[in-house]
Amino acid sequence: MFDKLDSLEKKYEELGELIADPAVIGDQARWQQYVKAHSELSEVAAVYHEYKQASAELDDIMQMLQDKLDTEMRELAELEQVELEEKKETLEQKLKILLLPKDPNDEKNVIMEIRAGTGGEEAALFAADLFRMYTRFAELKGWRTEIIDAHHTDLNGIKEITFVIEGKGAYSQLKFESGVHRVQRVPTTESGGRIHTSAATVAVLPEAEEVDVEINPNELRIDVFCSTGPGGQSVNTTQSAVRITHIPSGIVVSCQDEKSQHKNKDKAMRVLRARMLDKAQQDQQQQLASTRKSQVGSGDRSERIRTYNFPQNRVTDHRIGLTLHRLQDVLMGNVQEIVDALVTTDQAEQLQQVD
Repeated sequence: MFDKLDSLEKKYEELGELIADPAVIGDQARWQQYVKAHSELSEVAAVYHEYKQASAELDDIMQMLQDKLDTEMRELAELEQVELEEKKETLEQKLKILLLPKDPNDEKNVIMEIRAGTGGEEAALFAADLFRMYTRFAELKGWRTEIIDAHHTDLNGIKEITFVIEGKGAYSQLKFESGVHRVQRVPTTESGGRIHTSAATVAVLPEAEEVDVEINPNELRIDVFCSTGPGGQSVNTTQSAVRITHIPSGIVVSCQDEKSQHKNKDKAMRVLRARMLDKAQQDQQQQLASTRKSQVGSGDRSERIRTYNFPQNRVTDHRIGLTLHRLQDVLMGNVQEIVDALVTTDQAEQLQQVD
């Protein structure tokens, strides 16, 4: 590990010299490439520098303890020794995590799809709750949300909705949300006060760039039709809604959120690229039987991952056994504690595989 860290530190220093070189600055394309590479190595370089500094200080303390010291000085030195050993161990663990293979999708925007499952109207109302939870989480992170397509019910529930969350590292934070989310509560439509169990499915896809997925226009069938739902008279008279079918894979995407057919087509293509990238990655994982199957990162849409229990004010993530008794706070978008726990568990599993 330390040979690799020495190599990365050397590369970091070389890149620092290059981005300060007037000849490189004159070539903006090359300069930006070096700046990006330098930035990507900055955290591991800083932590490694701190680790080496702590190691050197610990060596000095160990040397000092070999000398004759009065009782007070020895106690202080031994206390500092314990603190430095703990710091060194913490930094070493952090370095191991920083050296783990990076998910190439982590920095990408995400396309999320929420669909009401079992439970009728109550499931649609719960799907709407989940949509609000994720959009509020995005607001707290300073990210931007844009609806691609949505189908609502008469009681303001959501049958299904597709939306984009744009922000640095969005996928790294939200990729473990895929799966079945279950709610237990007394529905507003229930007069007898009985607790019902309903569900909604969430899919999280990294948004694909055109360079990530090659789509042959000749393999697409594009249909236009009149939008349905609220939006005024033009909704039912203008053929602005777009449905795109990728014939080889059978993937179908539709969008009617915009009044412009051109904008709906652009949005639908964003979703199509994301679904095709996701399909390619799923196929690759199935072919590599030896690939690590992470407990929290399987991405199985049929897996029940979390329960939201209203009578007990409880949210439980079943994959990692985490329970929080602040359900309303979570539904208001304060899900960072859950996100952090899932990321930490995934990193621990990866470290275990490496070890």
